[in-house]
Amino acid sequence: MSATLTSLTDQVLPVEAGAEVTGLGWLGRTAAFALADGSVLLVPPEGEPRRAAVHPDGAVLAAATDGKRIVTGGDDGRVVATGPDGTAREFAASSGWVDALAVHPSGAVAFAAGRRVTALDDKGRAKSWDAPSSARGLAFAPKGYRLAVAHYGGATLWYPNLDTPPELLSWKGSHLDVTWSPDGRFVVTSMQENAMHGWRLQPDRGHMRMTGYAGKPRSFSWSFGGAWLATSGADAAIVWPFGSKEGPTGKAPRECGLRHARVMRVAFHPHVNVLAIGYEDGCVLLVRFEDGAELLARRPAEGSAITALAWDAKGGRLAFGAADGQAGILVLSA
Repeated sequence: MSATLTSLTDQVLPVEAGAEVTGLGWLGRTAAFALADGSVLLVPPEGEPRRAAVHPDGAVLAAATDGKRIVTGGDDGRVVATGPDGTAREFAASSGWVDALAVHPSGAVAFAAGRRVTALDDKGRAKSWDAPSSARGLAFAPKGYRLAVAHYGGATLWYPNLDTPPELLSWKGSHLDVTWSPDGRFVVTSMQENAMHGWRLQPDRGHMRMTGYAGKPRSFSWSFGGAWLATSGADAAIVWPFGSKEGPTGKAPRECGLRHARVMRVAFHPHVNVLAIGYEDGCVLLVRFEDGAELLARRPAEGSAITALAWDAKGGRLAFGAADGQAGILVLSA
């Protein structure tokens, strides 16, 4: 690491998670760490951390939050919602592993086990649909009750409460994760083939190819205004421009935080163009778009690849978790 790199490491509250962190989110001011041992660790700003055994017979494979609860899916087939006080409630179950989840601000939840995708609206009414192949990624549209499902051969857009047929966005290859742009104009997937692919929903259903990755880009994050999409999968965070109606077509991405280590997780600050980057060697950097300044939040640690990264709603705290069970919370403001 550069000796001149500004360090914020003395502002990090260490957290002993005790198992690999497989998911992470914020429930108000409480950080919620989903763990491979089947538990959720809740770390409030004051008081002692609380551990909830939400999947005692398995591991947490997927997690998502809506700011009020963390919803987890496990290899026990259960879907469980846990609140900041540690109260856990199972509200759905499947015969297979639940390895994809999405939550909607309205309270709706979607989960996938194999090909079967199930969506529950804010009143708990369930609808199911079978994808063409295993559903690998789920994401709700920013407005309306519509779900994007990533699978082999592309992504499908599905209205669970309407009788209209799901719409296939086709592209050859294995699609792993999916996200909507904040304005709902673009749908983007990560791919097994070390690439990203996107579709312009307006006006023309045009394709957007984003290639050149050394590895699979399994993490992505939109900037607060939706003009940039940051992705993992290389030795720098690859950040694609989405500020125009064509998206990144014909444009080169920015590279942020170039190091001799693969980027594992990315998370944009919710209110300013600052990008948090977590690497396979355990390092966490903050990169400021305005001038490219890099701030060190965590030094490299052998065997401690960053597996989860999330800002709180105000952007005053950044939580991170690692494969070896180490975690922390960077406190920038109260």
